[in-house]
Parts: sequence; C-alpha cells; structure tokens
Amino acid sequence: MKVAVPKEIKNHEYRVALTPTGVRELTGRGHQVSVQAAAGEGAGFTDADYQAAGAHVEADVDALWQGAELILKVKEPQAEEVARLSSGQTLFTYLHLAAEEKLTLGLLESGATCIAYETVTDSRGGLPLLAPMSTVAGRMAVQAGAHSLEKAQGGAGVLLPGVPGVSPGKVTVIGGGVVGENAARMALGLGADVTILDKSLARLEVLDDRYQGRIKTVYSTADALDEAVRDSDMIVGAVLIPGAAAPKLITRKMLADMQPGSVLVDVAIDQGGCFETSKPTTHADPTYIVEGIVHYCVANMPGAVARTSTLGLTNATLPFVIALADKGWQKALADDAHFLPGLNVHDGRVTYQAVADAFGLEYTDPASVVG
Repeated sequence: MKVAVPKEIKNHEYRVALTPTGVRELTGRGHQVSVQAAAGEGAGFTDADYQAAGAHVEADVDALWQGAELILKVKEPQAEEVARLSSGQTLFTYLHLAAEEKLTLGLLESGATCIAYETVTDSRGGLPLLAPMSTVAGRMAVQAGAHSLEKAQGGAGVLLPGVPGVSPGKVTVIGGGVVGENAARMALGLGADVTILDKSLARLEVLDDRYQGRIKTVYSTADALDEAVRDSDMIVGAVLIPGAAAPKLITRKMLADMQPGSVLVDVAIDQGGCFETSKPTTHADPTYIVEGIVHYCVANMPGAVARTSTLGLTNATLPFVIALADKGWQKALADDAHFLPGLNVHDGRVTYQAVADAFGLEYTDPASVVG
C-alpha cells in the first residue's frame, strides 16, 4: 500500500504521525512510505532517519497527497488539507468532529474514508489511541496552569505548593479519567491541595484507594461545582464523552464567584470545551482573560512536547496502521470490532452516531459499509 505522512501544519504542532521505526515496520512488509520533507524535525527525526528506514522523502506536498492510499496524520486536517483529500483515500488521525461542523462537511464532500484515533475502543471499554495523549495533556495541564497563575501572566500570583507558613493552592479536576487522574497526580506532586470531581462512584473509589486519601474525591453535583468555583485557584476541565461534544459545566455567570486571577484549563477544548467561556487557543497565544479569570484552552497541548508525544502516540497507533496497510480499511475494521468505531466518515456518509447527532445529519451504521 502507498502510505503518506504529511508534515503537520496546525499552529505550533510539531508531532509527526509515524516514526522511522514505524516506517521500517511498514517497508519491511512491502509497503511504500512517503514522508513529507521535514515532517519529523519537530519531534527530533531527520529526513535522513526516514530514508534510512526505507521511506521516500517528498518535498512536493501535492504529489505526496495525490499519490497516497493511506494518509497518516496527528491533528485534524486543516482546510487546505481537506481540499487535497479525495474518494478512495483513507485518512487516519485525530478528528474530534462533533465540535467541528465545517470540517465534518468538508470530509463528507471529499468522499474519503476517515478514521478517528479518538473513537477506537478496546476490550476494557477504554480509548487506547486517545489515552497516550490524554496522559500528556493531563500532566501538561497543571504545568501550564501553574505558569498561568503567575501574576505576570494575569494570574492571582499563587504558588501551588505554597511555602512554610502559607497554605498550598487549591486545584480541582473535573473528571477522573485518564486526563483527570494525570492532572491530579501532577498537582499532588507539586504539593497542591487536590480534589477530583466525577459522577462515577466506582472510579472515585479506585482513585481514593490508589492515592490513599491524598487526593480528595467528590461526587460531581451542581453544589460541588459551585464550591469548586468559589474555592479553587485552578480548575482543570477533563470531561470526556467519547466522540461527542463536551458538556458546558461552568457557565459565564459562575465566573463571578471565582477569585480574580484564578485559572481555568480546558483540556476538553478539542471537543468544544467544558467551560461556556472556552475558545480554542494556540501555543503562540495560549491564554485570555474573561471576567478576571485566566483561560488556558490550547487545542493541541501535547504538540509542545513533540518528542515524548510522538513516541507515545505512535507506540499506540502502529498496530492499527499495520492492519490498515496489510488488509485495507474494510477488512481491518471488519476483523476488529474495537477498530470499527474509529470509522467516522465514509464516502459522503457519517458513520459515528455522536457526530451525526451533533449536526442533525443522517447516520450510517459502520458495520454496513465494511461487510
């Protein structure tokens, strides 16, 4: 199969969808891999590294896309990339379509087959291709939030661990999944006073047992959210509904109850954000202030630590990439019931229920297009 790896063009996105190690695995199985020139430089991989692994390095981006059967990316395709997609091509990347109507309509018009990392499942009900980046984003959230609390960044001037004689900062994490636990773990490591809110008692029990009470666990209710808003120096939004838009849990009106200079970090921004006042930002201009509250809403947080993120992501995606290349998308998805939910768009049809529901579009069962 002809596999293409474009250079990511989203603002300050330095990850790459395939490492030289991955290239070697594919070329060793007889596949042709083309990598756009300089695609891996942000993650520390040179063109020479890719060539040594058997890839063709292509300087002409149009030729790269036109000659591909399988296109591997990290972030959702930007407008100029959507314009390059065509029927008969398969795109495998993060999509987050439920928050992106224009992108969804563009992919439908392209006629391409689009498989999303974030909706592939596993036998335990997890999201194995989202988990590595959720881990990175969760750990980065507290790092970014701590910096945003500094007075020079518009924050309240709070040091999360405090100092002898001064209480530590209070961090509330909304959502106890992979993002939330990693954010809480980082905040705990910094010495903050940490609370996790979640609606799953089973998950709260796991976290309480794992951290032996060092992280407070609270069942998420409207009253609990109100208390978090009043008392927290930092709130990390880590809510996930797989494939669907995130619920708006903190409204603009609630900001008036927060301490001036407090920080909201919205890790759910790829799915539309879980704060009403959230809007996507970039690493070039990561924060803005609403009602005296600092908002950090970078939509590709792991892109800032591209080396770590690329290695973590490609470790998870490579088995699926090999399956697509070896079998073609139809057989690869038909053979794996957990890979099948990754199919979001095919030949002008929406094949993921939450995306169809988000925009009032007709839904097509993915099983009906792979058999």
